[in-house]
Amino acid sequence: MRPGLPSRRSLLLWLAGTAASRAGAQPGAVPAWPNRPLRLVLPFGAGGAADFVVRLFAAELQRGLGQPVLVDNQPGAHGNIACAEVAGASDGHTLLIGTVGTHAINPVLSRRLPYDAVRDFAPIGLIAGAPLVLVVNVGVARSLGVRSVADLLRVAAARPGRMNIASGDNGSPAYLAGELFKRLGQIDLLHYPYRSVASARQDVIAGNMDLMFDDLPSALPRIKAGKLVALAVAGARRSPSLPDLPTVEEAGGEALKGFEASAWVGLFAPASQPPEQIARLQHDAAAALAQPGLREQMNALGLQPQGGGARDFAALIATETAKWARIAQLSGVKVDR
Repeated sequence: MRPGLPSRRSLLLWLAGTAASRAGAQPGAVPAWPNRPLRLVLPFGAGGAADFVVRLFAAELQRGLGQPVLVDNQPGAHGNIACAEVAGASDGHTLLIGTVGTHAINPVLSRRLPYDAVRDFAPIGLIAGAPLVLVVNVGVARSLGVRSVADLLRVAAARPGRMNIASGDNGSPAYLAGELFKRLGQIDLLHYPYRSVASARQDVIAGNMDLMFDDLPSALPRIKAGKLVALAVAGARRSPSLPDLPTVEEAGGEALKGFEASAWVGLFAPASQPPEQIARLQHDAAAALAQPGLREQMNALGLQPQGGGARDFAALIATETAKWARIAQLSGVKVDR
C-alpha cells in the first residue's frame, strides 16, 4: 500500500458511512414522530370529571404513540387561553382538548376570540359526551311537590319571579340551557350565574338556589346520595346511568319538544400539524377509545364514550355550532366573551 493512501478497511467503512448518510437524508424521508412527550392542553382545572376522563384517555393514547402523553390544565377565560396557545404551537407535540364551549359556543357568543375554531385546528376525534341534567334542591322538591318537569313548570308558573336557577357562568352550556328552559317553558325564573359550576351546585344543595342544569358526571354521585333530586336529562336520549329518568323533551310535553343540551370533549391538533402526524393521531386515538376498560370507566362516570373519525367530528362541530347559535337566539342571551 502506498504511503498516504487509506487502507481497504478504512475505505469500506467510509463508503458505508456515506451510503447511510445519503439514505437518511434522501428526499421524502419522514423523521420519527413523536420523538418526545406530547402535551394535551386542557381548558379546565384539575379534579373535575373532564380532567379525570382525559387522563384515562391520555394513558391509553400513549400506549399506541409510544411516548408519554401529559395533561396540562390551563383553565381561564372560557378556554381562550388554552386554545390560543395550541393554535399557535409549532413544536408538533402540543395538542388541545377542545370542548363544546371552545368550539361551538364561544364562536357564537364572541366577536373577539384569540383563535379561529375552524381555521386554526385540525379535529382528531370526539372523546366523550355528557348530557346535562335538571336537578332541584331536596327541600324544594319536598315542600313544593316538585318531582317532575311538569311539576316544576306548574309551580314556577304559579310563583313568577320567586324561584331561582343557578348556572356555572355566562354563556356556558348550563347557562344557555337554563335560559332556553325559561323561554320555552314560559316561566319566570331568576337566573344567577356563578363563577364556577361547583359553587352553583353547592348552593343548590344548600338551598340557597332552587335548581340548575348540571353536568351529569358531576351531579350523579349527589343524585345517588340523595343530595339533589333529578327531574330529567337534557340529552337526546336517556342516560344509561339513570335509565328511569326521562329526557326534558319526554317530560316537558310539546313546549319543550326538541330540547337538548349536552357537553363534550374532543382532541384537536394545530392546523399546521403535518398530515401524516394527524393521521397517526386519528388512528391511535380511535384505538384508545375502543378499549373496553376505558369505555366502562366512562360509563360509570355518566359519560358517553365516543370515537369515530375526524370527518364525523368536524360535522358534529358544525351541527353543534348551528344548534347553540339557535339556542342563543331563542333564549335572548347576549354575552360577548
